Amino acid sequence: MAQAAAVAKPPAPPRRSRASLPYLLITPAALLMLGFIAYPVVSVFSYSLQHYNPTKPWRNGFAGIDNFVHAFTEDPLFWDTLVFSAQWVVVEVGLQLLFGLALALIVNQTFVGRALGRALVFSPWAVSGVLTSAIWVLLYNSQTGITRYLADIGIGEYGTSWLSDTSTVFSAAVVADLWRGVPFFAILILADLQSIPKDLYEAAEVDGASRVRQFFHITLPHLKDAIILSTLLRAVWEFNNVDLLYTLTGGGPAGETTTLPLYIANTSVDAHNFGYASALTTVAFVILLFCSMVHLRLSKFGGESK
Repeated sequence: MAQAAAVAKPPAPPRRSRASLPYLLITPAALLMLGFIAYPVVSVFSYSLQHYNPTKPWRNGFAGIDNFVHAFTEDPLFWDTLVFSAQWVVVEVGLQLLFGLALALIVNQTFVGRALGRALVFSPWAVSGVLTSAIWVLLYNSQTGITRYLADIGIGEYGTSWLSDTSTVFSAAVVADLWRGVPFFAILILADLQSIPKDLYEAAEVDGASRVRQFFHITLPHLKDAIILSTLLRAVWEFNNVDLLYTLTGGGPAGETTTLPLYIANTSVDAHNFGYASALTTVAFVILLFCSMVHLRLSKFGGESK
């Protein structure tokens, strides 16, 4: 009896302590998220209601909604950069989706050297944004880049710089960002392509469906959620694109490639007008949040495909 009592199991912990254990385990991660996400968001919103410029401390103070009023009614650069940001996002995301889908369909086929082909397709995504910018700066250099070799074969003139010409700078920047962004769509779409049951394609072939009909009635419906999610993520990233455009053009020439985030960066870093830059950041956050909700609502993300 004594031995039996010695090896008896300890009493089970109270039900309340077991229920609170998961919350205790996620508390450290929650605190880190609050520190690195919530605090900066609240801080930016607080500064947006102030005139805050360290170089002009005598003008600092509470501004209320003056910064927002100035942005919407008195600052033409705000509207110009917002329009260009929308143009940049639509063109970039649309082209990246188109080329990414095409590449995913190609590398999903069985052919000799498919592993090497996939590695080449996905490799630009592994290159950092700074290195990507440096590569394209060298390629667009007027003395040693693409235009120099085109001039050697009689196309164009020596010394031509696509990044300093207002008629070509947008296209040049789009091509540079396409090289980095297309693999993102290719990776996500290829992963979803491999989850489509092959039985569906075999049944469609038996019924006499062409490749085109199989693509629109089998492939696209299965890729719906992957396309919606990837376009949303990439649209947010392209809207916030600063590193590539800043390195390639600096927002020029003549402000032709200045996005709203790049304008915010120039306002805060160069002009030290942190109050107004915070107000612009708050506006950009609200725009992204609204557009994301509309995108998910209209696309019926997560719903069943008809």
